[in-house]
Amino acid sequence: MIQTDFLIIGSGVAGLSLALNLAGHGRVAVVTKKDLADSNTNHAQGGVAVVAGADDSFDLHVADTLETGDGLCRPEVVDAVVREGPARISDLRTIGVAFTTDAGRLALGLEGGHSRKRIVHSADHTGREIETRLLDAVADHENITLYPYHMAVDLIASRHLERAAPEAVVWGAYVLDTRSQVVQPFVAHRTILATGGAGKVYLYTTNPDIATGDGLAMAYRVGATVANLEFVQFHPTCLFHPQAKSFLLSEALRGEGGRLVHAGGERFMEAYDPRGELAPRDIVARAIDAEMKHSGAACVYLDIRHLSPGFIERRFPSILARCLEYGIDPRVEPIPVVPATHYFCGGVDVDLEGRSSVAGLFAVGEVSHTGLHGANRLASNSLLEALVYARRAYDGALHGFDPARPLPVPKPWVEPGGIGAPDAMVLEHDWDHARRVMWDYVGIVRSDARLEIARRRMQELFETVEAQYWRSRVTQDLLELRNIVLVGRLVIESAIRRLESRGLHYTESHPARDDVHFRRDTVLCAGEDAQ
Repeated sequence: MIQTDFLIIGSGVAGLSLALNLAGHGRVAVVTKKDLADSNTNHAQGGVAVVAGADDSFDLHVADTLETGDGLCRPEVVDAVVREGPARISDLRTIGVAFTTDAGRLALGLEGGHSRKRIVHSADHTGREIETRLLDAVADHENITLYPYHMAVDLIASRHLERAAPEAVVWGAYVLDTRSQVVQPFVAHRTILATGGAGKVYLYTTNPDIATGDGLAMAYRVGATVANLEFVQFHPTCLFHPQAKSFLLSEALRGEGGRLVHAGGERFMEAYDPRGELAPRDIVARAIDAEMKHSGAACVYLDIRHLSPGFIERRFPSILARCLEYGIDPRVEPIPVVPATHYFCGGVDVDLEGRSSVAGLFAVGEVSHTGLHGANRLASNSLLEALVYARRAYDGALHGFDPARPLPVPKPWVEPGGIGAPDAMVLEHDWDHARRVMWDYVGIVRSDARLEIARRRMQELFETVEAQYWRSRVTQDLLELRNIVLVGRLVIESAIRRLESRGLHYTESHPARDDVHFRRDTVLCAGEDAQ
C-alpha cells in the first residue's frame, strides 16, 4: 500500500499544474499510464485562449464562449475562467514556458468562433512546450513522486475499506503497474482525476492511444454524477493519409487564412455559414461531412498555398514537418483532411473548485464537466480551463484537509476472476467493434434509429466485456476496453435523452433546437454498486 496526501491520476497540464500547487502542503503522487509526456496536452498545437490584446476584453471573450456554447454554458464559470486566464499565463511564463512574441509582446492568433485575436501560442507546438516545462518543474520538487506506466483500475470507495463506512467517500485508487502486472492500493486524503478525454471510444480520433475515458468510467462506477456526454467535438481537419495516425491540423491554419476546398479547388464553407472557415467547429465539421457525403469523396482539402513559404515555415514548423514526412508539401499543394473525434465537452460534473458529487474526489481538465464549454467548446478554451481549474481545485482540495488525520486501510486487491489472461483475440475484436459502432451510429450526424441500434449493440458488448473482466486477470488492454465500452454506453444514453439538435449534438430526427425542454444539462449517475 502506498499512502499519500494527494493522488493525481493523469499527467497532462491540469494534473501537473495541480501537483505543483499542492506540493507545498503535502505529499503528492502522480500516476500516469504511459510515459509522463504522453498526454492530450502534449498533442495540443493551437494554444491558450486568453485576453491579451489592446482591442480585446473579458466581456468579448465571455460573449464568444457563450455563443459557441449554444445556450448550455454556466455563465458564472465562463466569467471566472476568462478573468483568471491572464494570471495563469503569467504562472506558465514564470516556470519558463516560451510563448511566441512579436515586438516584445505576446503574439496572438485567431481561431474559429473568436471575435478577436487572443490565442497565445508557442509556434504550433504549444502543448508540448507547456508539458515540457511543467515536467521539469515537477521533477525538481521533493514532495512529488511520479509513477509512469501505472494505470488506475478503480477508485477506492468506502465499501473497499477494512472498516466499511456508510458515507460515499473516495480514498484513492487501486493501481496496476503495467510492467510488473501488480495491482496495489494508493490511499490518499484527496483523489484528483486528470485523465484527459475519451477520443479512443471512436474509430477515428486526433487523441493519443491513452485517451480511453478511464477517469470518467471510474468516477461513474463509484457513483459520481456525469453530465453532457452527448457533446463530442469532432475536429474538422485531421490529416487524411493511410500512414498518418491521429494527426490534427490546427485550427490556427484557418485562423491565418487557410481555405477549405474540394479537389478542384472550390471553396464551400460560406454556403454553410457567413463566417466561412472561421465558423465554430461543430458547423465546420458538419459542413465537411455533408460535402463528403454529397460528392462521395473520401476527404476535402485545406489550402494554405496563398500564404508565403517563409510564414508557413515560421508559424507552423511542426505541421509542415509532419506533412512532409507523408510526402505532402503544404507550401505547394493542398492538404487532404477529414473530421475526427477530438474533445469531450461533457465529463465528471464538478463545482467551481473541481469537486465531484462524491466526497474526496475531484476532476480537472477534459475529464471534467465544469460548464465552461456548454454544447460546443470554443477553440483553445481547453488548456485555459485546465490551467484555471488546476488553481481552483487546489483551493477546493485544501478545504478541510488535515494531514494528521489517519488514512483508512483498504482491503487488499483481489483479482476479479481467475489467474488467466483475457483472450487477446476477443479483446481485439471487441475493441474494434465498439469503436466502429460509435463512429457509424453516434457520429457527427445522428438519428433516433441509429442511436437505438448503437444502444443495443453496445449493451451486448458491455455484457460480454464485463463477463470477461470478472473471470480474467486484469491487464491494461482489458481495463481500457472495459472503460471504452462503458463510456460509449453513457454517450449513447445521453444522446438518446436529448430530443433536439444543439451544438455538437445534431440529430436528423430532431433538427431544431428546443429551449423549452432541453436548455439543461443531461445528467447521469449510477449507484455506488454500479459496474
